[in-house]
Amino acid sequence: MLIATEILFVFLGLLIVIFFWGIVIYNRFVKLKQKAKEAWANVDTQLKRRYDLISNLVEVVRAYASYEKKVLEKVTQTRALAVNSHDVLSRSKAEGDLSRSLKSLFAVAENYPQLKASTDFQKLQSQLSKTEDKIQETRRLYNHQVQEYNTRLASFPDSLVAQKWHFRPMAFFKVESSLEKKVPEAKFRS
Repeated sequence: MLIATEILFVFLGLLIVIFFWGIVIYNRFVKLKQKAKEAWANVDTQLKRRYDLISNLVEVVRAYASYEKKVLEKVTQTRALAVNSHDVLSRSKAEGDLSRSLKSLFAVAENYPQLKASTDFQKLQSQLSKTEDKIQETRRLYNHQVQEYNTRLASFPDSLVAQKWHFRPMAFFKVESSLEKKVPEAKFRS
């Protein structure tokens, strides 16, 4: 009888330990997910600032280069798509498209010395550059939080709790790498 009671207490103790272990793991997932959501809110704030600056930049360029409608319309359209993207994956694609259209806008600006000399244009370009740096910084933080969360999801034994409570992996925020400068190919004549 004494041995059966001891076994029962050991079994109950083990159940209590497993129960509290599950609570700790669950709370860790909630915390990591909230940190990732907070980091995304910071990215979103910087992206909204970027969209406002782009609107102002388009208006300044329009004043100097009114017959460059095609480029201005493309920037406006890609900005609208980015603003209306609601999940991380579609936002990533829209941001890549917007960055490409901005490159075109700045290429057009190169053809207008008066525009390049405009203090409004220079201020907006500077603010946009600083905002791009902040976006990159907040994007890195968001992706770090997502990586930490996703790693926990995939790690044993945490994955057991994640599966039980339906925690799902979060998407990384990536901007297409085609925007980065490509290394020129060296071709030698023989």
